[in-house]
Amino acid sequence: MQDRFVAHIGGYLPLLRLDRTAAAKALRFAGLGGRAAGHRAVAGWDEDALTLAVEAARALPVSDRLVFASTSAPFYERSHATLAASALGLPETVRTTDVSGSRRCGVGALLDALLGSGDVIIAAGEKRPARAGSAQHLGFGDGGAAVSVGDSGGARLIGHASMSHDLIDIYSSRESPTPYAYEERFVRETATRQVIAPTIGAACASAGISPSAVTHAAVHEPLSGIWRDVAKALAITAPNHAAEVEAQAGDLGAAHALYALALAVEAAKPGDIVLLAGFGSGCDALLFEISGPVAGAESASAMLRQGIVTQDFVRFLSLTGTLDLDFGVRAEFEQKAQATVIERYGRDMIGFIGGQDAAGNVQFPKSRIPVRPDADAPEPMADVRLADCPATLKSVTADRLNYTPDPPFWFGLVQFDNGARVLMELTDADAQGFAIGDPLMMRLRIKSHDRRRGFRTYFWKAAPASRPVLGD
Repeated sequence: MQDRFVAHIGGYLPLLRLDRTAAAKALRFAGLGGRAAGHRAVAGWDEDALTLAVEAARALPVSDRLVFASTSAPFYERSHATLAASALGLPETVRTTDVSGSRRCGVGALLDALLGSGDVIIAAGEKRPARAGSAQHLGFGDGGAAVSVGDSGGARLIGHASMSHDLIDIYSSRESPTPYAYEERFVRETATRQVIAPTIGAACASAGISPSAVTHAAVHEPLSGIWRDVAKALAITAPNHAAEVEAQAGDLGAAHALYALALAVEAAKPGDIVLLAGFGSGCDALLFEISGPVAGAESASAMLRQGIVTQDFVRFLSLTGTLDLDFGVRAEFEQKAQATVIERYGRDMIGFIGGQDAAGNVQFPKSRIPVRPDADAPEPMADVRLADCPATLKSVTADRLNYTPDPPFWFGLVQFDNGARVLMELTDADAQGFAIGDPLMMRLRIKSHDRRRGFRTYFWKAAPASRPVLGD
């Protein structure tokens, strides 16, 4: 087998974290809610599986292929991988593929990339719906993870095994998009004895090692505590970093094991063996030997430490779509996107591509005649990507008359370091909001959502360049 490596890895979580204790208190009268400890990562109203995956993948190098993995992607028929490639500024020649159908689809795509050739990015994102009051509503979390595979890197694949097993622990469908879960004892016993432990054992045999040689694990558990039983059965003493992700952010679905892999490889030392296992309709288990740092792995642990904790259960219900609030007549408008407009300008919009004129001035959007005062005729404009350019806030308004699902509506004039100046929506405000002079970075977000036709468009919004530490 040709040596193949995990070369880069990234993790992303939304800013907001729900205090599960506060949520459990709100549900105490009915005895609902499930897990009552830790935090649950909550996506903003303008975030979804695609934006979360793109944010996780932004620091990864350009690759030949991009695979998007999710069980909660917004479109049934429209390639999210193609949208992600445009958002990341990848060339149109990149191969794009979408995978879904089970929570292990991200790990399965990673295994395929490791067994193949070329440089590949696997970008996973989840924002899974759940019924209010269910254990999944508090147990799930929103987030993204991305992995880059190549012929060199800090984590070398040394063994793997897979099992296809239609264990129905939880499912959702087009007719019933929120999950239906089966009895926990049945799931725990079957998943442990018949699926996860045998697959990990087979992967260790493939690598020619004893399971006891594993030093760090990133194993997606269908239920908390299953790793304890699996580890006991295989005589593994390694910590499972996926449990830390679940406690601090929730179950990230297709992104969960990949996110935990970032924590595992960051904690590992050269010579350590890292186990990765994805679960869902079977199991994929991969073993890596660590030879050095994996670029970007620290992003996942940093995201776990950053954010804003909320105890506002009603806000949580609204952001997760389980409470339909009446925002009044200002919310009664349609934002219908035209395919012809997206064909002309869509790549520049989702990639945030501006133009540089003959005199070196940068503007967005492009125009036939530059906005430069002395320009009086059409000029060719060179592409300039603004998504990765630092910026500063020059003016700011907090509007409570304009409709937004999470008031207030923030917008302001953004000055980019390369000279461009754009009036933009602002996002991820903390308790103090925004102020003139704040350093900013760009975040991919939903621009418009036509709920009547089930269509959404994407653009970039300006966010604070740094995030607060949880608890500050």
